[in-house]
Amino acid sequence: MNHEETLLAASSMYYLQDMKMESIASRLHMSRSSVSRLLKQARETGLVEITLRPTPTRAPGTSQAIHNRFGVEVYVVPTADSATVPERLEQVAVTTARMVSSWFDSDMVLGVAWGTTLAAIARHLNKKTTRGSTIVQLNGAANNHTSGVDYVADLVSLFGDAFDARVQLFPVPAFFDYAETRRAMWRERSIARVLELQRRADIVLFSIGAVAGEVPSHVYSAGYLEREDIQLLEAEGVVGDVCTVFLRADGTYEDLSLNERATGPTPAELTRVPRRVCAVAGDSKVVPLLAALRAGLITHLVLDEQTATRLVELEMDQAVARVYPGGVPTSAA
Repeated sequence: MNHEETLLAASSMYYLQDMKMESIASRLHMSRSSVSRLLKQARETGLVEITLRPTPTRAPGTSQAIHNRFGVEVYVVPTADSATVPERLEQVAVTTARMVSSWFDSDMVLGVAWGTTLAAIARHLNKKTTRGSTIVQLNGAANNHTSGVDYVADLVSLFGDAFDARVQLFPVPAFFDYAETRRAMWRERSIARVLELQRRADIVLFSIGAVAGEVPSHVYSAGYLEREDIQLLEAEGVVGDVCTVFLRADGTYEDLSLNERATGPTPAELTRVPRRVCAVAGDSKVVPLLAALRAGLITHLVLDEQTATRLVELEMDQAVARVYPGGVPTSAA
């Protein structure tokens, strides 16, 4: 057999016939490590595609509770209690990469944000050949320290390479200095063309920005905001962002002054996209994630088990606080 035939045979025996690697190695007269390399190549080239569905976790009812409350499809990634936030992020990234690969196909448009989580997802994409598809950057990346082009171009190109898709960058700052400059740029035909492509997206992929945490969000850690910007966000009650558009805890955003200068799609614009995939890991993301859910930004949520548990706990605590603003009466406890 030639290499392609061997690759197909090994994949069929492992994934379809449920044979052990040792048996496959004996059948194909090769080592177990050679079989392992063949199976990895099969996944990376798209010969084998793995589809994930919601699975039970060690936190009973967590995914169902989130689904019931917000109407989103929830994928809770099992992680060890001792796992660090970077380890939890990697597991969420692996799962999200495989899910997006199963959903994205020919003649589709995928809108991609940028940041720490998206960079992790991009590293775990397997090859899947599509035709006539496009990857479009959702929010600008330049600031007064860097153009952001190399960072975002590398990230978005990983998606383009994985799917053999055309890549459309969005060559604008993350935040304009002046709101009137943004309004003027949005009238330029070259920018309007990218905005129209974003509006045609079949899927958008993003994470949640949080000001602090063990893995800080890129927009807060890479010089995109000045000190006075951070102070203004705190004064206005901002808890995080989606695609560099800021949210309060209740999901409102319309009257936040910095959003007039932001280049990401607004929640109103995002909610026009049929499939809106959000990947999250880390305790610091729980409060802004709850804000994004309240804003109706998410249709498909991928998160680690600890984050999911804390999200449910926070929502329950706040629900109780709304019913009993002065504290739970002894008779109701």
